[in-house]
Amino acid sequence: MSVSTQRRQFLKQSLLGTAGLIIGVKTAGAGNELVKIFAEDLMTEINPFVLIDAMGKITLVNSRPDMGQGSHQAVSSLIAEELEVRLDQIQVISSDGRAKYGDQSSGGSSTVRGLWTNLRQAGAAAKEMLMQAAANKWNTTPDRCHADDGIVYLTGTDKKMTYGALAAEAAKLEIPKNPKLKDPKEFKILGKYHKRLDIPSKVLGSAVYGIDVVVPGMLYATTLHAPSVQGKLISFDDAAAKMVPGVKNIIKTKHEYPGGTTDALAIVASNYWSALKASKLITCHWEEGDLTTTLDTNFYFKEAYNAAEKEGIRAEEDGDFNAFYAASDKKLESTYETPFLAHAAIEPVNTTAHVKEDGSVEVWAPIQGPDGAVEETAKFLNIASDKVIMHSELLGGSFGRKAYMDFMKEAIDISRQVKAPVKLIWSREEDMTQGPFRPAMLSKMRGVIGENNRLAALSHHAIGESIQGQHWNSIMPYQADNWLSGELSKENHKYGFRVHHLSYSRIKTPIPILWWRSVYASNFAWGQECFIDEMAQKAGIDPIEARRQLLSRSPRDLKVLEKIAELNKANPLPTGHARGMAMFRSFETMGAALVEITKTNDVIKIVKVYSVLDCGQYVNPDNVKAQTEGNIAMGLSAAVKGGITFTQGKCDQTNYHQYQVMRISEMPQVEIHIIENLEKPGGVGEPGLPPIAPALGNAIFNLTKKRWYKLPIDLSTV
Repeated sequence: MSVSTQRRQFLKQSLLGTAGLIIGVKTAGAGNELVKIFAEDLMTEINPFVLIDAMGKITLVNSRPDMGQGSHQAVSSLIAEELEVRLDQIQVISSDGRAKYGDQSSGGSSTVRGLWTNLRQAGAAAKEMLMQAAANKWNTTPDRCHADDGIVYLTGTDKKMTYGALAAEAAKLEIPKNPKLKDPKEFKILGKYHKRLDIPSKVLGSAVYGIDVVVPGMLYATTLHAPSVQGKLISFDDAAAKMVPGVKNIIKTKHEYPGGTTDALAIVASNYWSALKASKLITCHWEEGDLTTTLDTNFYFKEAYNAAEKEGIRAEEDGDFNAFYAASDKKLESTYETPFLAHAAIEPVNTTAHVKEDGSVEVWAPIQGPDGAVEETAKFLNIASDKVIMHSELLGGSFGRKAYMDFMKEAIDISRQVKAPVKLIWSREEDMTQGPFRPAMLSKMRGVIGENNRLAALSHHAIGESIQGQHWNSIMPYQADNWLSGELSKENHKYGFRVHHLSYSRIKTPIPILWWRSVYASNFAWGQECFIDEMAQKAGIDPIEARRQLLSRSPRDLKVLEKIAELNKANPLPTGHARGMAMFRSFETMGAALVEITKTNDVIKIVKVYSVLDCGQYVNPDNVKAQTEGNIAMGLSAAVKGGITFTQGKCDQTNYHQYQVMRISEMPQVEIHIIENLEKPGGVGEPGLPPIAPALGNAIFNLTKKRWYKLPIDLSTV
């Protein structure tokens, strides 16, 4: 499976003089339906489609950008399974943001669970049409034919025809309205181990990421922004910077932040090193205003802890919690804190843009949604969307950051001003300090222990800035953020508390925030799962048994818990070791973790992490495990390596030396288990992360009897 983003050029070359079969999934209007598209009809609204040309080459347009999660191979697998072809027979090209491809956003662990049925139907329909075409040539019926590896065979004979030879005739047939999908028992690809076919190009360096793009006549740029993110550029001294060989222009540009726009300074040169070197020689003067006070994490948390002492906006309530709590003798409360976090992807944000003389623009960008990028670009330049050519490049990590396209607009504006193609690369320091960041949050937890020491009531007061509110001003003062409340709802976590209460208080801040891997689940699993252990301790029962009682009416989640219990029992703890567990549902997947630790030379050492996922049906177990391994590393980094802090309007962490992530030498052993079932697919890219921090926190308590309420945890001081 090769990967190319030069989609338009490929289609032009592939379709000229070629009769082929194209099957698409039409998503306009109500419901989904399969449609047939001929070469001359490629502008019809489709998403995505399969092309089989006369040479037998099979091409899939993937509408979900690949940022390392393997979306190219995942969508290929869905097609290949039903089409009866091998993965190495498929070529994948990326969609270009045009509306006919529908939703092209990659995020929310949505690729497989969003395309599971549609892509299989497209593959199955194409196979049935090819078999019908072969049957027609052999004067027989399709039930006497079977397909394998891109060839249709006449059963019981030596007759066979390739898909390429049949494509033109198949294209003349009606598309089956209800193509038969395989029984999962018949799967050859889905649910089976297959090597990632894109790995060699990434290991050998031939894969093209956004930062690798080169176009003729291209200049390079980097930008400087206010330390306070929103500060206004008053003046700058660029005399020394202009002396750097290769520097072409030093110009003002616009920087977008959530809720507004301010100034930035762009340094344009013939090469990136010159642009970066020159940027370090410029002295800028910024007007910060009251941001030196309000853009401060201490200021933010002071407001948050004040809000924790008040009632929040009710988001969900089952029973009268306050009355139940007031009347109870056995109760407790705690407040848990999570910090701001940077995305810290290995590839800093970048875009190559060329605003042309005819008013059109061509953009090469590692972004999570090419459709949104086309819309944002057209709006930014005040042009029609059909004047935007968007190339969706491979992303060197994102975790939510590259869904926000401030950097792309900077590149476009710089190109417009210098009248040349420009590749903009933010320095690591700009990428780290400008955000947007994962929001810092508090969880004010209250609980009641009922009769027979059962956990009877739970209240979760979530406190912090709202992503929706900051970006779109869409949260009214009397409203709870439904993204947040959805993750904490009783329907989502399935715990059967007799009384349940969920509330929210918004803490506005100029610190820019955005989605971060698993969104709010990475914040609120910490408070919820540590507090359930606290309640179990007060009740005098084992934390696993406490959850077992709460999940008695949720057999699917209970199965995940029982797997954790089985792993804990089957692996006796060495002397001086302890374990903690946690579980949290996100993106329609239940993830659970069991973390084992010990203490060596007064420092906590993380020995092993067991992870259990129920994600329903999946494409490739190796990819599920790879994603979960990444979640474990990122979850541990968030738990023990430190957060982002602002002091008097300035971010304190500027690069990896101050914002550290787990290193290979620090990583524990990892063991991952997938619950097998035939349920609909859930997400995989994020659900393994939320339970990591609380499982570690619970393990630390079990080893030291000390409860941690604030992340990150300094393992040398436990």
